[in-house]
Amino acid sequence: MNRFNFIRFLTTLCCCLFISLASFSQSRSTQPIQVLVSPDKPDWTYEPNQEAMFKIQVLKHQVPLTDIEISYAVGPEKMQPTDEGKLKLKNGSGIIKGKLSDPGFLRCEANVTIDGNTYRGIATAGYAPLDIQPTQKLPDDFQEFWNTAKEKAAKIPMDAKLTLLPERCTETVDVFQVNIQNAMVGNRLYGILAKPKKEGKYPAVLSVPGAGVRPYAGIIDLAEQGIITLQIGIHGIPVTYEAGLYTDLGGGALRGYPFFNLDNRDNYYYNKVYLGCVRAIDFLYSLPQFDASNLLVWGGSQGGALAIVTASLDDRVKGLVALYPALSDLTGYLHHRAGGWPHMFKTDVTDEKIKVSSYYDVVNFARNLKVPGFYTWGYNDDTCPPTSYYSAYNVINAPKELYLVQETGHWTYPEQQQQIKEWILKHVGK
Repeated sequence: MNRFNFIRFLTTLCCCLFISLASFSQSRSTQPIQVLVSPDKPDWTYEPNQEAMFKIQVLKHQVPLTDIEISYAVGPEKMQPTDEGKLKLKNGSGIIKGKLSDPGFLRCEANVTIDGNTYRGIATAGYAPLDIQPTQKLPDDFQEFWNTAKEKAAKIPMDAKLTLLPERCTETVDVFQVNIQNAMVGNRLYGILAKPKKEGKYPAVLSVPGAGVRPYAGIIDLAEQGIITLQIGIHGIPVTYEAGLYTDLGGGALRGYPFFNLDNRDNYYYNKVYLGCVRAIDFLYSLPQFDASNLLVWGGSQGGALAIVTASLDDRVKGLVALYPALSDLTGYLHHRAGGWPHMFKTDVTDEKIKVSSYYDVVNFARNLKVPGFYTWGYNDDTCPPTSYYSAYNVINAPKELYLVQETGHWTYPEQQQQIKEWILKHVGK
């Protein structure tokens, strides 16, 4: 294994570990103790006021333990439990009941402590999820604000610089670090471009990132199938340094970046991020190998948000893939229900921040989508509450396809990734 392939392997492994550990107890477990929480309906979906019954089991080496005591809590996701207590699992299982009177998600959590270690399991019942409506308001000047911002940014020279990365190239694909000027002079956007070596015209996919600070390896496998791919970072720093630098930045200068300047509509951190995604589209259109027609945008979590935002802001995008989008219905907490990541209004609430959030909330971009999209997620997401991303999904009037895998949290099964790749290839004509 050469140095780049080893780094690429480690980058992929670290991303997978981050996603898995964030929701480790939600499903896939490699531990000898498992806490299983199972709704009584196979599709995990209920009508308002219909009682949900959650079966609790604790397994050791896949065998149910009997006469063991668990603690439980049940209630609307991210809210204070409406019922909690302790339950002894006689004959290896026990039942917890609950219900919601309005559309939303009811979460049952069970914990058990064995030999000093605590194990957790959850299941989340969806109550008429397709009827959930957003709490976020749409500003009267929403479109005017973003049209003005895009016009201003378009006047900034792109000043594109490409650096070949020979160690990342394959027999059929050239790989570059891209460095372009973003929405203001001196502000840069970095990413990894992978494009087929063979002469011709190709479709393109823009990959937008999840939250955090990290290096990127590029989407080389799609490029090997005849698709130009651009994987971008959002922080204005090169994306090819050693991983330790990004760890330091994430814990230091960029710690809490989703909250930077939230009280300033023009200078909020995501202003340059959203406009940077449009600038990435500008760059792809500048490539002579791009077919100037077939362009998709794809991302998960923060990237799921950016996929929706980019497709809404730029009509050159012909389709999108969004996994459990963040930044959706941020004001949910102000209405006694879960709000979107980064959960900014759980504690720090001011009128100005609420107002600014309305210009950046995915819900308000979703209202204007006009292109087909593929969406996938589950009910057990602890990071981006399903209440929040259904709030965005339900206002989309464009063609949409949802691949629901109820038990997943803030991660995906290989089957979901396969569905994503197949959808992308189909929609770029491959």
